[in-house]
Amino acid sequence: MTLAGIELVYLVKDIGEKTSGYYASNIWGINRNSLLFKLHHPTKPDIMLMVSSIGMWITDKKIEPIEPNKMLRRLRSDLLRAKLTKIEQIGTERIAYFTFTNFEKEFTLIVEFFGDGNIILCNEERKILALLHSIDVRHRQLRVGLEYAPPPEDGVDVLNLTKESFRELFSTSGIGKTIGRGLGLPKKYVEEIIRLSGIDPKKPSNEVTNEEFEALYEIITSTLSKVTQGPHDPSVIIEDDVHDAYPIRFSDDNLNAKKVDSFNEGLDIVFTEEILEKGKSLFSSPADKKIESLEKTLTEQKNAINVVLEKSKTIAEVANLLFTMTSAGQHDIRNEMITNSLKEKNAEIISEKGVPYMKINESKIQIDPDSSLPTIASKLFDESKKQKGAVKSIEKLMKKTESKLEKTIEKGEIAKGAVGFKEVRKKSWFERYRWFYTSDEVLAVGGRDSSSNSAIIRKYLEKNDKVFHAEVHGSPFFLLKGEDEELLPLSLEEVAHATVCFSRAWQISAYGMSSFWVNPDQVKKGAPTGQSMAKGAFMINGTRNFIKVSSLKLAVGIFKQDEDYLLVCGPPEPIKKKCLCYAVIEPGGSTMSDVAKKIRAEFDKVNDNFKKIFLIDDYVRALPTGSSKVTETG
Repeated sequence: MTLAGIELVYLVKDIGEKTSGYYASNIWGINRNSLLFKLHHPTKPDIMLMVSSIGMWITDKKIEPIEPNKMLRRLRSDLLRAKLTKIEQIGTERIAYFTFTNFEKEFTLIVEFFGDGNIILCNEERKILALLHSIDVRHRQLRVGLEYAPPPEDGVDVLNLTKESFRELFSTSGIGKTIGRGLGLPKKYVEEIIRLSGIDPKKPSNEVTNEEFEALYEIITSTLSKVTQGPHDPSVIIEDDVHDAYPIRFSDDNLNAKKVDSFNEGLDIVFTEEILEKGKSLFSSPADKKIESLEKTLTEQKNAINVVLEKSKTIAEVANLLFTMTSAGQHDIRNEMITNSLKEKNAEIISEKGVPYMKINESKIQIDPDSSLPTIASKLFDESKKQKGAVKSIEKLMKKTESKLEKTIEKGEIAKGAVGFKEVRKKSWFERYRWFYTSDEVLAVGGRDSSSNSAIIRKYLEKNDKVFHAEVHGSPFFLLKGEDEELLPLSLEEVAHATVCFSRAWQISAYGMSSFWVNPDQVKKGAPTGQSMAKGAFMINGTRNFIKVSSLKLAVGIFKQDEDYLLVCGPPEPIKKKCLCYAVIEPGGSTMSDVAKKIRAEFDKVNDNFKKIFLIDDYVRALPTGSSKVTETG
């Protein structure tokens, strides 16, 4: 399947709206032509966006890396933490322009979906910084250092198609070709338009009647509108030779079409399958070649057994013939009667360099013509047995070949199995924030920055919750979620501890700080009349319940919830109590990245699968801001 320009129009708008306000929190190389972006938003669920030379789509699958992507390092360097500000397309050209902003820098990631496809990273002036494929053809050059130049525009602007511009395309060519070439539409849409019109596709377009012209124009504009704007009735077809996604239902009503919830979901199914199949082919190619070679060897060995058995049988038949001749009173092998009988068995006496042989088909057995017929016959019988004995040797070789073949097939299957994906787990709402479960099994949720501070208070604060804050710059708001009004002293202390540790107190190693908690009705979400408040700040009225925090310690841990593993950071006691493994940290020491690597290495010893589930970025995200050192693991 190739992505059509009119389909891209819809995707640019749809994906652009869904990713508004998101930034790139991680990028993975899937294969040489495909990259997976993890997009993060302070208050919304993460989005996984696949950007490939075959298409662009939001996915719920994380494909395991198949082969290196030479763009990955540069894209991570320039685009990580950069905000995706817009996605654009010029007309219906099969090119998407992703604009990322990072502080004062702006980058454009240009993805071309035609030909072999291309992915190009440019700076604000559209100078090429990196690209998949350099191009040097008559009408354009693409290489690092040059300004990006799109291909020459071809055909009419179908999004603004008028009757006049449509009529100008007509010629002696068939109407099917006219629509396909003139409007740049894929074959499947051309066939649908022709099918709906009832016109013979080979009919010269300049012979189309006015009535047919009006009908065609109406069908084309209606089809374009449905594809680019909706409403959609999407489906996919996955057959041996057809893998395709359709945004709208076609009139031929293909019985093999499977309905899907959205065109994006259809693309995810089709393109993911295409990437996986190519990956399996790539991984299994060496094994396939070896399998082919071993199967050929096995066939040759089977044929060799048949040849040897046939030789043995033929030689034995000649030996029996000589015994029969002896019974008939013949004694000299040179006798004409015997030589004629031998010829009927494709056998004869020959001499090579003075040495006599009995030649039977292609076999040559040395004999003494002066010996008696029984003596010669016995020698032939011995040769027949010798030939048959060779079968056992060949059979032993066959068993070895079969064993190698079986192991190679198994290795090939394992290699194919290495190419796969995991469904991206739908995270709970609180996983976007700081969070942990207290020793009393109560959920505590805190902000990461001003935006998330604002979100947890405005969106998730409920009447039985307790609100925590510390009088330290950069303190998060924490919520202790409650089903009832019962006060749990241990939980209150643990959330107070987390509130201080996740504040600036950690960065400056400020020990002996305090946190306080209040009830929800004491938190005012608006500033007093005539005053203003910073984003993420709230007015606190009434009595504040202070809790002294004597130490600065946190613990990172992994615990299992249902079928999922969750990475969490909070006060040491509840983390130790609940988690399969943990690492206690204190302020000072190493960078967040180095500490994350050290903790990950410890946790991977507990369960090797953890390295597939959690990336270094996940550990970094769990840590408090600032340097830390690991003081205890378990």
